[in-house]
Amino acid sequence: MIKESYNADVAIAVAQAINEYKESKRNNGMFFYEPYKKQKEFHAAGLTFSQRCFGAGNQLGKTYSGAQEAAYHSTGLYPDWWVGARFTQKNVGWVTGESGELIRDTVQKLLCGRVQIEEDIGTGTIPTDKLVGLVKSNGVKDLLDHVKVKHFDGGTSLIFFKSREKGRAKLQGETIDWVWHDEEPDQDIYTECLTRTNKGQNGQFSFMTFTPLKGMTSVVNEFYSEPSKYQHLTMMTIMDVEHYTMAEKEQIVNSYPEHEREARSKGIPILGEGRIYPISEDHIRVTPFDIPSHWPRIKALDLGTYDHPSACAFLAFDRDNETVYLYNGWKASKKTIAEEAVLINKLHKWVPVAWPHDALKHDKNTKETIRDLYAEEDVNMLEDRATFEDGGNSVEMGLSMMLNMMVLGKFKVFSQLEMFFEEFRLYHRKDGKVVKTRDDFLDAVRYGIMSLRHAETEPYDGPVEEDNNTGYW
Repeated sequence: MIKESYNADVAIAVAQAINEYKESKRNNGMFFYEPYKKQKEFHAAGLTFSQRCFGAGNQLGKTYSGAQEAAYHSTGLYPDWWVGARFTQKNVGWVTGESGELIRDTVQKLLCGRVQIEEDIGTGTIPTDKLVGLVKSNGVKDLLDHVKVKHFDGGTSLIFFKSREKGRAKLQGETIDWVWHDEEPDQDIYTECLTRTNKGQNGQFSFMTFTPLKGMTSVVNEFYSEPSKYQHLTMMTIMDVEHYTMAEKEQIVNSYPEHEREARSKGIPILGEGRIYPISEDHIRVTPFDIPSHWPRIKALDLGTYDHPSACAFLAFDRDNETVYLYNGWKASKKTIAEEAVLINKLHKWVPVAWPHDALKHDKNTKETIRDLYAEEDVNMLEDRATFEDGGNSVEMGLSMMLNMMVLGKFKVFSQLEMFFEEFRLYHRKDGKVVKTRDDFLDAVRYGIMSLRHAETEPYDGPVEEDNNTGYW
């Protein structure tokens, strides 16, 4: 998708219009949206991905984000921070919900205000003077069929409200510019709606905001486990929300039934028995601290390709308590071996690096092994690939070992390592087999655990290397 740029005159005119609207907050809600980091990430992804999913817990602002984006597109008025796709002409969008009643009480209210109360009309995300027409539905009381919105180009945009309970057949025929699904649709409806956007201004343009309470359904699986190059997932947990205090966050999480807590507070699909590490994050998450210099350390590398991420995990071993701490690491795509070597060596260059069996493959240009190419970049690679002491490298044995360590409190993760927790939350089996997606960092950690016997302490008696063990560089 290509972002259409405004010329200078249009940009100035839009800025002036926005400043005028800001004079009245009640009737111009879209101009007072201050998105969190994750909400911005979700919106920004619209520039390059034709299908987006915002998986988040309850009451964290996911539906509000959808309503704001719908308002921006239908009016053509975008804030200064907006870097997502733009609709530069009037457009037609669909907003789908599970039922007419739910549409009326959630997305319709967020977009237009309560239409049952005349003075509340226009108190949603769409500015009052841009709501130029409300067309009622013949079914549910106070439900709108569609709204007419004045676009900045002078034309009129249309937003239709579509109930999914009527089935796929009721969604056929029309060509639209965009579709917003509030909560998860069934696969046939998702596909049908996507088809409706094939000839829109930005090509296919679909976004979904939901809490994954139905588990790993086919639609959820597309985004969480097997995304195509057109699909983008943004996950937002209650910890990403700034308007709650820590005490309020804890109270909210504890108010949910235990089996729904991670879905309702973190946007993690209910995986049930399919989850590989059915452990609470709080059980393994620790506040970063300065690691004692006498604890041996090891790094572990998972190899990627130019388009697929490589990952490197940094581990420290508290021998006295037999506890492993994951304290740092990185995951990166589109890096050469030389560039990855810089990342590996930037912190604790002396620490040995474990590596997987595929590093024994030979580079097609140099004919050297991948392992040797890293070594030539001054990476402290171990001589042999990562194995257990008996020489085996069973994935199942590694998973079992890590799970056992987690259960016993012998594996801890520094809290800032969100790349670990993002993979940890979704690591699962399907039909008994490990789903090998979004597991690059977890694989690196597993190689490090297998190679702990090779961990070393700093090999000299001089002053301890000054570094920051508690964060990224």
